[in-house]
Amino acid sequence: MSDESNTPDDQVVRLDRSLVRALAHPMRSRALGLLRVYGPQTATTLANRLGVNTGATSYHLRQLAEAGLVLEDDSRGNARDRWWKAAHQSTSVDVPQLLEEEPELTMGFLHGVGQAYAENMFAFIDSLQTMPPEWKEASLLSDYTCHLRADQLEDLKGELLAVLRKYTVTDLTAPLADGEEQVTVQIQAYPRETR
Repeated sequence: MSDESNTPDDQVVRLDRSLVRALAHPMRSRALGLLRVYGPQTATTLANRLGVNTGATSYHLRQLAEAGLVLEDDSRGNARDRWWKAAHQSTSVDVPQLLEEEPELTMGFLHGVGQAYAENMFAFIDSLQTMPPEWKEASLLSDYTCHLRADQLEDLKGELLAVLRKYTVTDLTAPLADGEEQVTVQIQAYPRETR
């Protein structure tokens, strides 16, 4: 599992055991994702987006800061009004390696990732009724089933990622051009139990 984008190497964090441990709590993963998408925020702003109290958000932000995943944004706020920003724009993780080293921790982390993907999908579904017609038409919610060997799945993954790299931006907080929206593309490709 990896975020294969056009993001410069210095803006990609490769997760090791300690970083997976820091992100194993779903709220921390969600908070980091929100900082990447919306840019610097306070614990209060994040708490509102996450639907939790500010104390919980402050605690999780401190844990993320200790792990080096978020930084205080010194260009904003003051001692009473602390702003936080993501230290990196994307994440890379070697799931097979981490499963060997820390199976339970890695499984907890992956379940949190899956939960976040599902929440994104349900938020999209909930927004369909009020979405402009052109965005309804352009959106896709589908699945495809293929008969592949592992090497063919690797090829398919590489081809899909090559297409996505053409459209990927490195700064998610950059202003949108006229008519643009931020679009999420989620890809899951895995063997299914058929027996």
